[in-house]
Amino acid sequence: MRKVLLSFACIAALSDISNAKQITDIKFEGLLYLSKETAIDIMGLKIGQQINIDTIDNALKTLFRQQYFEDAWIEEEDGVITIHVKEKPIIAKVDIDGVGDNDKDSINSFSNIKKGEIYDMDKIEFAKEQIKKFYELKGFFDTVVDVETSRLNEQSIEVKFIVNRGENIIIKSVDIYGADKLDYSDFEPSIANKEREFMGWMWGRNDGKVNLFELEQDASKIRDAYYKEGYLNANVSAPFLRVSFDNYNAKLEYKIEEGEKYKVGSTAIDIPEGFIDIEAVKSDFLLQTKDTFDITKLRQDAKALEDMIANQGYAYAKVYPDIDKDDQNNIVNLIYKVIPGDKVYIKDVRIKGNTATIDRVIRRDIYLAPKDLYNRTDLRDSRDALRRTGYFEDVTIKEERVSQNEIDLIVEVKERQTGTLGGGIGYGSSDGFLINAYVSENNLLGSGVSTSIDVERSDRELSGSISISNPRLFDSAYSLGGSIYRKDFDYYDYDELTSGFYIASGRKLGRYMSASLRYTYETSELSDLSAALKNEYRYTGGYLAKALKSSLTPSLSFNNTDDYYLPRRGIAASAAFEFAGLGGDQEFIKSMTRFAAFYGLEDSVGYDLILRYKAQFGWIDEKGYLPYNEKLYLGGVGSLRGFESNSISPKNDDGALLGGKISFINSVELSFPMVERIKMRGALFFDYGMIGDKNFDEKRASAGAALEWISPMGPIQFIFAKPIKKEDGDRVSSFEFTMGRTF
Repeated sequence: MRKVLLSFACIAALSDISNAKQITDIKFEGLLYLSKETAIDIMGLKIGQQINIDTIDNALKTLFRQQYFEDAWIEEEDGVITIHVKEKPIIAKVDIDGVGDNDKDSINSFSNIKKGEIYDMDKIEFAKEQIKKFYELKGFFDTVVDVETSRLNEQSIEVKFIVNRGENIIIKSVDIYGADKLDYSDFEPSIANKEREFMGWMWGRNDGKVNLFELEQDASKIRDAYYKEGYLNANVSAPFLRVSFDNYNAKLEYKIEEGEKYKVGSTAIDIPEGFIDIEAVKSDFLLQTKDTFDITKLRQDAKALEDMIANQGYAYAKVYPDIDKDDQNNIVNLIYKVIPGDKVYIKDVRIKGNTATIDRVIRRDIYLAPKDLYNRTDLRDSRDALRRTGYFEDVTIKEERVSQNEIDLIVEVKERQTGTLGGGIGYGSSDGFLINAYVSENNLLGSGVSTSIDVERSDRELSGSISISNPRLFDSAYSLGGSIYRKDFDYYDYDELTSGFYIASGRKLGRYMSASLRYTYETSELSDLSAALKNEYRYTGGYLAKALKSSLTPSLSFNNTDDYYLPRRGIAASAAFEFAGLGGDQEFIKSMTRFAAFYGLEDSVGYDLILRYKAQFGWIDEKGYLPYNEKLYLGGVGSLRGFESNSISPKNDDGALLGGKISFINSVELSFPMVERIKMRGALFFDYGMIGDKNFDEKRASAGAALEWISPMGPIQFIFAKPIKKEDGDRVSSFEFTMGRTF
C-alpha cells in the first residue's frame, strides 16, 4: 500500500508538538540510488525549520511525485525526521519475444524502456500501446502485447514484452465508384493500398496488405492521377475500408467525381523586370498552349524556373504557380508568380564528418567558396562530385542562413571504408571456383590516392597486379597513375601469358568531362593452340608465339552521375582509341565506346526503383599483325551474361573462336531494394549482343536476376542468368560472382 501521507500515529504525535519545535536532523531509510542531499533538496526541508504537519506532508508528496519510489512514509522523534522509502527497482534487462530482429530494433528505438532506467508501470503501458500502433501501421491488427517481470535481485528487474502479432487485413478489391475516364489500373502504380493479385505472396505481385499510414495519402495520389490527365475538377472521397474481422478481408472504396478535361490556354510569368528572358523561358516549359494540363509537368516547370532564379544568387527564391480555370471553355491559364528575395553570398564552407579524408580533398570538389554568389546548380554538382569519388557513403550539403544576404554551407560527409585487406571465394559456372586476395586503399591517408595489390585465381586464370593512381595530382586538374600486371589465362583455343605495365596521365576538362592518355608496354605469349586454331593459322600465315605491343590510348570521358557505386541519376560515357604499333610486333587501331544512363523512379512511382541502360561498342582496324587475343569477344560479366566469358565470336568451320572486329552490347536493368539496412538490392536484366568480322553475324540474348550488395568489402554481385537466344555449341553460364564492380 502506498503511503504518501503521514501515518495516523505520526499525525497524532505531531499534533501535540508546539509550533516552536524544530527539525534537528533528517534521515532516510531505504534510499539506494538517489542521494540524501538530492532527496532533501527535492523535499525542501531544512534543519532548523519548524515542524508543521502540512509542510512535512507536502514535502513527502513532492518526493513521491518524482516516481522513484513504490512507497514512502515519515516518522518523527525528538525533532529527528526519518523518511522511509521503498525505491522502485531498476530495469536490468529488456527482452522482446515473438518478433524478428528488425522489428526488435525498431521497437527498442521508440519504446523508451531501456536498461538502467527505473521501472515505471505508466511507461510500460505506454510502450505496449506504441507496439500495437507500430504493428497497425504495418497492417497487423488485433496485436496483443503482454508484459512479464521477474526479480533478478532486490534492486533489479527483468522486463519482457511478449508480442502476439495480429493478423494482416487483406484488400480483396478496390472499388472506384464514379470513375469513367480512368480506372484502377491508372491509379495502381502510385497508391500504397492495392487489391491482392493472384499469387500475391510472390515477389513483384501485390499482396493486398493494408497500410494504414499511407491510406489517407492514397486519395491524394488518385487525385494527382486525374490532374496529370487534365481533370482539374476531379474530386476523390476519403477512403472507406470495409473490414470483416471474421476473416480479416476488406474492401476499399472511393467515390470520384471526374469532371471535364482541361487544356492549357495562356502562360505568363509574373517576375520583376530584368531577371530572365520571359519568352525564352516559356518556350522551354514542358506545358505549352493547347497541351492537356498535367500537374506533374506544372510542378517541374515551376521547379526549373525556381532553380533558374536561384542560380543567379537568389537562394530563397519562390515560384508559386497559379491556375486560372475557364470552366466554360475547359481551359486553364497558368501564371507563375516569382518572388526572388535578396541575393545571397556564401560566408563560409564548413566540413563535418571527415575523420580520414583531408579537408582540401573535399574542398577541391566543392564549386562554391566563401564570398561566391549562391548558385543552386553549383551546390547540386558539388554534392554529386563528392559522391562520385567513392570515398563517402553519403554526402549532404545544408544551407544555414547567418544574415539576410549570407549563408554558410555545411558539408556533412559519412565516410565509407576505403581500405580493405582480405579476399573472397566464389564460383562461376564458366571459370569454376574463384579465389581472390587483395590489399587496396582508395583514399590513401585521406589524400584521394588509390593503391591496390590484387591476386586472382580460378580454374582458367592466374593474375596479379600492382596499381597506383592520383586523380588530382597536387590538387590540380591533372591525374597520374600506372600499373604493373601479369595474367596467365586459359582460353578455349589457346593459353595466353601476358605481362606488362601502363602509365596514364589525364586532365579534367570541366565538371563532367576529362581526357587521358595512356601508354602500354606488354608482351603476350600464346601456347597450347587447339588443332582447329592451328589450322586457321595455317591458312592465314601463321602467328607469333611471343608478341610485343607498344601502344598509345587517348580517351575522353563524361560522368555526371550522382553516386560512385549506386547512381540513380546521370550519364557515364567514354570513348577510347588504342593505337598499337609504336614499335613492337602488333599493329592495329582499337576503339571502345561505353555508355550508361541511370534514372531513379522513386519520385514517379514512390518506390526506390532504378532503371539502367548500358551499351558498349567495339571496333578494330587491322593495320598489320593482330593476334587473336586482341580481338573482340562477348560473354561473361560486363559483357553478355548467361554465356561463358569470351565464348561468343565468329568461328571457323572447325569451331575455333576467331574473335571479331566489330561488336555491340546493350542491356536494360531494373534495380529494386531488398534489405535497405545492409544496402542489399536485387536487379532484373536483359542483355543483347552482336559481334562479327565486318558485319554483326553473331547475335545472342539473355535475361536473369542479380543480387547487389554494397558490403564492407565493397560491391558484390551474385548473377543468375539464362540465354534466351543462343546457337548450338554455345557455352552457357548460369551463375557468376563478382567483387569490386559498380552497379
